Amino acid sequence: MKLPTINDNPFMKPVEWVSLALLCGLLLVVLPLTLDAFRLNLVGKYLTYAFVALGLVICWGYAGILSLGQGVFFGLGGYCMAMYLKLEASSVEATRIQSTPGIPDFMDWNQITALPWFWTPFRSLPFTLLAVVAVPTLFSVVVGAAMFKRRVGGTYFAIITQAIAAILSILIIGQQGYTGGINGITDLRTLHGLDIRTDGAKLVLYFVNGALLIACILVAQWVKRSKLGRILVAMRDKEDRVRFSGYAVASFKIFAFGLAAAFAAIGGAMFALQVGFMSPSFVGIVPSIEMVIYAAVGGRLSLFGAVYGTLLVNWAKTTFSESFPELWLFGLGALFIAVVLAFPDGLAGVWRQHVEPRLTRRKAPTQSPPSVPAALPQGAPAE
Repeated sequence: MKLPTINDNPFMKPVEWVSLALLCGLLLVVLPLTLDAFRLNLVGKYLTYAFVALGLVICWGYAGILSLGQGVFFGLGGYCMAMYLKLEASSVEATRIQSTPGIPDFMDWNQITALPWFWTPFRSLPFTLLAVVAVPTLFSVVVGAAMFKRRVGGTYFAIITQAIAAILSILIIGQQGYTGGINGITDLRTLHGLDIRTDGAKLVLYFVNGALLIACILVAQWVKRSKLGRILVAMRDKEDRVRFSGYAVASFKIFAFGLAAAFAAIGGAMFALQVGFMSPSFVGIVPSIEMVIYAAVGGRLSLFGAVYGTLLVNWAKTTFSESFPELWLFGLGALFIAVVLAFPDGLAGVWRQHVEPRLTRRKAPTQSPPSVPAALPQGAPAE
C-alpha cells in the first residue's frame, strides 16, 4: 500500500502557481507600466472591491453562505480608517476658524462642541489598524452566532444580511453629527504625516493594496487546501451529514463569515486611503449585491477569478458610463446576462476548460510495447 506523502495535498498545484505569477505580473508590473496615474488609481479602487469578492469565494463558494450585506463590513473598515484620517486632518491649527477647533468640520456644523468618546481612540494609528479588522470581524461573529446557532441559513440569511445593510446605512445617514451623514467623511489628507493626495503617494498605496490582496489570496488558499476547507465544502453539500459526524457546523459557518468580513474590512480601509473619502453609499444593499456579482462573474469557486471578475465588471462599468452615459446601465446588465448564459462558471470556468488543460498537458514518455511471446506450436511442451 502506498503511504501518503506531503505532496499528495500541496499548498498550490503547478497551474495555480502559474495563475498567481500571472496575476502578480499583471497587477505589480504590467498595469503600473502601462497606465497613467489617474487610471492606475482607478484600478487600485477596483482592487479594494476584490477583497470583498475574495471573501465571498470562501463564504459563498466554499461554505455555501450567501451574504448580501458584505458592504456592511467594507463600510465599517473604511469608516474606521477614515476616522483616523479625519482626526489627523482636523488639528487645532487646521480648524482654527471653526467654533470648536480640533474636531471634524461636520461635527462643528452640527453644533457638537466636544469629540465623542468613541472617536478618541482613533487618534492612534496602531489602534486604528487593529480596529479596521477587529470591529467588522467581531460584528460578523455576533451576527453569525445569532443566526447560525439557530440554524438560520439559505435565503433567510441572505435577506437578514440585506436588512442589516439597510439598517446600518440609515443609521449612518441619520447620525450626521457623528458620521458625516449622507456626505460621509471627506477631505482626508494625510496618513501619519504623509500626504495621500499626491500621485507618488497614490502609487505607493496601489502597491500596498496589491501586496495585501496577494497576501489575502494566500490566506484563502491555505484555508481552501487545509482540512478546514474540505469541511466547509462538505458542509455546503451535505450539512446534516457533517453535523451528524460530530462537527460543530455553526462554528465553521461563523469562521467563514468572519473571514469574509475581515477581507472586506481590509478592502474598505484601502478604499478610504486611495479614494480619500468614505460614505454610506458603499454600505447599503445595492453595493453589496454588486459585490456578489463580482464573485459570480469571476467564478464563485475561484480565488483568482474573483479578482479578474472584479476588474472586468468595474472596467466595463467605467467604460460604459464614459462612452454611453445614458445607456451604460443597460450595457452593464447585458454584460452580466451574457457572462451568466455563456459562462455559467464565470471566468474561472473558461480558464479551467480552455487554458488550464493546455498548461498541464504533458507528453507521455515513449515506452517500447511489452514483448508478446510467440505462440507455441500445437502440441509443443510449455517450458
